[in-house]
Amino acid sequence: MSHSEDHQGDTAGRILAASISNAEQFTGKRGAAEAPRLSKLARKIADQEVADAISPVVVTGLVRIFEFLLIIGTGMGVYFAYVFPQDPTNVWLYTITASVTSSVSVIVFQVFDLYNLQSLRGYLVQAGRLGAAWTITLALALAGVFFTKITGEFSRVWLLGWYLVGFVLLILGRMTVAAFIRHWTKQGRLERRAVIVGGGENGTNLIQALNSTKDNDIRICGVFDDRSDDRSPPNVAGFPKLGTVSELVEFGRQTRIDLLIVSIPVSAEKRVLELLKKLWVLPVDIRLSAHTNKLRFRPRSYSYIGNVPFLDIFDKPLADWDYVMKALFDRVIGGILLVALLPVMAAVAIAVKLDSPGPAFFRQKRYGFNNELIEIFKFRSMHVNQSDANATTLVTKNDARVTKIGRFIRRTSLDELPQLINVVVHGDLSLVGPRPHAIHAKAKDHLYNNVVDGYFARHRVKPGITGWAQVNGWRGETDTEEKIQRRVEHDLYYIENWSLLFDFHILAMTPFSLLNTENAY
Repeated sequence: MSHSEDHQGDTAGRILAASISNAEQFTGKRGAAEAPRLSKLARKIADQEVADAISPVVVTGLVRIFEFLLIIGTGMGVYFAYVFPQDPTNVWLYTITASVTSSVSVIVFQVFDLYNLQSLRGYLVQAGRLGAAWTITLALALAGVFFTKITGEFSRVWLLGWYLVGFVLLILGRMTVAAFIRHWTKQGRLERRAVIVGGGENGTNLIQALNSTKDNDIRICGVFDDRSDDRSPPNVAGFPKLGTVSELVEFGRQTRIDLLIVSIPVSAEKRVLELLKKLWVLPVDIRLSAHTNKLRFRPRSYSYIGNVPFLDIFDKPLADWDYVMKALFDRVIGGILLVALLPVMAAVAIAVKLDSPGPAFFRQKRYGFNNELIEIFKFRSMHVNQSDANATTLVTKNDARVTKIGRFIRRTSLDELPQLINVVVHGDLSLVGPRPHAIHAKAKDHLYNNVVDGYFARHRVKPGITGWAQVNGWRGETDTEEKIQRRVEHDLYYIENWSLLFDFHILAMTPFSLLNTENAY
């Protein structure tokens, strides 16, 4: 990493640290009592149906994998159809050659710039380039065979058949991919929905610069600005001002926003920091416009949309392949655990039913990703007529509301096992993440978000069944403000340092952490 990149990372880190310690509070969507009301226009935009985004990075990566497998499959298909019946002795030689050639093909296609959305969208225009790249790939394979002096080991019919069938299948594959991409483009799933923070002259210049950029994947939803005087008119370069920055936080929870672009110059440090203290709780990329700044860093210090430079302040915690790997981890490992633990869950359900009248399962509304309300499953641990779905009153030691079996399953966290259904079936929980809290959960008679600055920043990722706070001993009753503060500190650390290995580590530590039942009742 260059020195300039280090400097940029340090700057963002300082802003993050300041935000964590001083962030202003906003309540969340769907059920938050103090959420700011949106303007009629902002509400109209937020209520529009918006499809989930698809990462272009993942799309192009999957096309690479698809064509790699297609080329191997074609080569081996032709081999088994023509060569193998006559001479089955060189199967490994053909397999290795097909595998190496497929790897080379991906590299050659990349050099020919065949793995960008524009190329994938217009397959007819790119057919000639694809044919040239495929021809060069086979030529390189032939050269390798020639220089290794194993030319006589290969069938000429196989090479010609592989070349012709491979080209036809590559074209057909590109046609299929192009159809999907055009469909997703029409749905708006391949564009980034952006909001401009700050109007006036700076906002106008920024929007005009973005609009002049070709192949722009940015769709501007509107402008938010705290100013209401002449410096921030109600219309900025053709886009309406939808509300204040406080309302933007609520807007970001009501509709899909992928990118927040702050148009305020870097020199207005105090105002920029005040904005970031409010905005960093949202699970979006936050960029600071740098196209009008007189102070310039090295080009690699910036990210770009077209030719417009930006400083990266915050990134969405999970994006592109990280999001895919996390989702696969949850569904695969979660599915295995769900099947393996079904006998245990059945035994717990029977014990709950025999211990006290009422259903075995208990459903509870809790805060999930981006502050949305989700319904999680648990085994019932309280008497039915004393259940507290909103967690208005904390469960304490020897709480009379808790059943005999309830005390045991709460101490051992067996009551949480049904949440594997949330992970595998509903997809609104992760195996590992910040624990979802009930709507009215309190620490020392105060709502969590009134105790901890930046509390809602823990909702930038899906909540989890277990988490970094839990395996470090911060589970159970939150009878003091320090306990919830420490939980949130650990949750934010997890979000900022996430990796798949970290998830495996936390999952492996969870059974051992359950041995500590001091605060679990």
